[in-house]
Amino acid sequence: MATRSSDRSPMPRARKRFGQNFLRDGGVISRIVRAIGPRSGDRLVEIGPGQGALTGPLLEATGALEVIELDRDLIPGLRVQFYDYPEFTIHEGDALKFDFHELWRQDGRPLRVVGNLPYNISTPLIFHLLTARGAIRDMHFMLQKEVVERLAAEPGGPDWGRLSVMTQYHCAVESLFVVPPGAFVPQPKVDSAIVRLTPHAELPSPALDEAHFADVVREAFGQRRKTLRNNLKGMIDAEALAALGIDPGRRPQTLRVEEFVAISNHLAGLQPENPAATETCS
Repeated sequence: MATRSSDRSPMPRARKRFGQNFLRDGGVISRIVRAIGPRSGDRLVEIGPGQGALTGPLLEATGALEVIELDRDLIPGLRVQFYDYPEFTIHEGDALKFDFHELWRQDGRPLRVVGNLPYNISTPLIFHLLTARGAIRDMHFMLQKEVVERLAAEPGGPDWGRLSVMTQYHCAVESLFVVPPGAFVPQPKVDSAIVRLTPHAELPSPALDEAHFADVVREAFGQRRKTLRNNLKGMIDAEALAALGIDPGRRPQTLRVEEFVAISNHLAGLQPENPAATETCS
């Protein structure tokens, strides 16, 4: 169902503090929607609908959409613009604090999350979403091109880092296409890109303790120019690294995801059992 132009009320201007750049290019919008491939029955969730550039085509494809919007000034316009859709739901709030698991529990359908993410919150938001990966079927995001390059990077390259490791541990990552600044109002100073993140049905290299795994990766990349021997000296010694088949003289950006998992699992195996857990089981 198309929204009539006469139903649209004037929308507020982009706010710098929210990192807003509104998508305007119809060709780019169509290409994004084709990449998402929305179908009737999908549980679609859009983060930061802005002025509704993606919202309209997604609603036309599925008839149902939930959006999360922090900017209160945009919400009245969205309600008017899409009033014809009874299954259009607005969640007013911060996506960084939003409970995606709770949304999934409402009917058990996996979420398909999409959005043109503000550059200033893209990385923390992705980490937040990774904690809810069990509730998510896939994610399609417009991000700063540099961030997409880090997400899709391979070990050994300059873009491989903590974000790459943590995301690829949880998801398959596909860099889809680049979007130039001219597709937005106001125009950003950098290129953007579309990325698809698909949570693994089964983790290729599961960690025994994911919180500990995250700590190992964080410490390893604490100082990229230093070796594992130096960055992880408070966690594991050089002899133990060598026993795992990992040269302690390597730098963190050369390690594959499974090698970080091997270090984490080795250390997790050295942890004493939780006395409370032992008592409960006895």
